[in-house]
Amino acid sequence: MDDQPLVDAQRLANLAHLRRARDLVDREYARPLDVPAMARRALMSPGHFSRAFRAAYGETPYSYLMTRRVERAMALLRAGMSVTDACMAVGCTSLGSFSSRFTELVGMTPSAYRAGDHSDVLAMPACLAKAHTRPVKDQPLRL
Repeated sequence: MDDQPLVDAQRLANLAHLRRARDLVDREYARPLDVPAMARRALMSPGHFSRAFRAAYGETPYSYLMTRRVERAMALLRAGMSVTDACMAVGCTSLGSFSSRFTELVGMTPSAYRAGDHSDVLAMPACLAKAHTRPVKDQPLRL
């Protein structure tokens, strides 16, 4: 008896649950979110969820959450918001942790990013600006 169709069906169901959790992060990034809350959305235990999320998306759930927060903070900083206000607006409670993660992903401090020339990005349609400025760890920022 071949169990492959059952395994494939379970894999698809798990991916659908993981997508629900990822959608929660995309939508609610500014809320206090933690791995147990995301795991509940995916109907999984926190440990299993973390392993499955990393296998499916290539990064941990917390890393994904922080990348979304940094991405949104970049837009707020381009618009002239202060670093502290941008930090709080995206759901971070520690300015130090936010600045460290921002610098790690973007390659410059939030203050340096805010002070930079963003005229090219501001002239782009929002959908292109989002794709063009998406922070990716270990890759230089494309300005």
